[in-house]
Amino acid sequence: MTANLRTGTDTPPGERTGTGTPSEETPYRVGRARSVLRVVAIASCLAYVGLKTAWMAGSRLGIPDGSALLDGGPALAVANGATVLMDGAVVVLALLLTRPWGLRVPAWLLVLPMWVASGLLLPIMTAFPVQLVVRLLGGGDGRPVGEGSSEPFLDPWVFGVVYGGFIVQGLALGSLFALYARERWGDLWRGRLRDLPETPTAPALRATAVAAASAALVPGVTHLLWATGSTAGLEPARAADRTSDFYVLEAVGLLFVVVTAVGVLLLAFRRTGRLSLRLPLVLAWCGSAQMACWGGWLSLAGLMGAGDAADRPTAATMVTYAVQMLAGALVVTLGAYFFAERAAASAPSARGALDESRGS
Repeated sequence: MTANLRTGTDTPPGERTGTGTPSEETPYRVGRARSVLRVVAIASCLAYVGLKTAWMAGSRLGIPDGSALLDGGPALAVANGATVLMDGAVVVLALLLTRPWGLRVPAWLLVLPMWVASGLLLPIMTAFPVQLVVRLLGGGDGRPVGEGSSEPFLDPWVFGVVYGGFIVQGLALGSLFALYARERWGDLWRGRLRDLPETPTAPALRATAVAAASAALVPGVTHLLWATGSTAGLEPARAADRTSDFYVLEAVGLLFVVVTAVGVLLLAFRRTGRLSLRLPLVLAWCGSAQMACWGGWLSLAGLMGAGDAADRPTAATMVTYAVQMLAGALVVTLGAYFFAERAAASAPSARGALDESRGS
């Protein structure tokens, strides 16, 4: 018995199509849980979009005197517009995951934006609560969460409103995607690692996994050094303004590197007995998304915000982010091939089951 995305109720397997998508004859309805999650995901975007829109209109809401944001010029206006569009994509995804037309969207057109959203939201969802706990325990040198620089940037309340909204977005959107993916592609990740069959591409996938894990050593070592107090490779301004927030972010970065390597190696070598297939897939998804997307975001932010020589990212920093993006891209590429093989292997049996049901 599986939960039907159209009815929100349990539906016998005989009423499903061979592709894993609910049959077209069933009226489209979503359960109360999905409806609530959709509203929460959309509502969580309002504060961020409202702030960004106000700033583009000339408002200084939440921006203190002396902030670099007051001198951002056209580049900052473009960046604000881009981030508004990115947050607007959350609304589109929330509708796509809960509306009938969402079932007809090609897989890549849904999975890729969700992967990017995961990569941008997961670091905030992980690090921000830890930063708050550190503050409560007396860390942080008395600076508000999010203010790693001695120069004013944003009023403290802005970080709470914005990051709190991002956390709610991540939880609501992630829950909607998990429910949708279970309904549409649930057959592709059922089972245990030891039950996976050998395929002709298995050696190439193992080589890719080793390459990704090896590449992850570069950002992993860098995050470890920075999290333990080293300033090697840091630009002078960033080294001088390190707070507890900085160390938490570096520790989180190291965590995701480890998660990525563990997930991809488990998936490639399958030496774990009864371990469920879902665990390494979730680890590889979360880790690769954070490494690739967050690395890209930090690279872009560093280049756009580079003014004085002391503020420019060093070559070591940019190499770290570049290799981080490469490792994440390798992992997600491996995952795409893995699912393509699983889908191809299940297609004949699915079509056979459908033909048999039609002939009975």
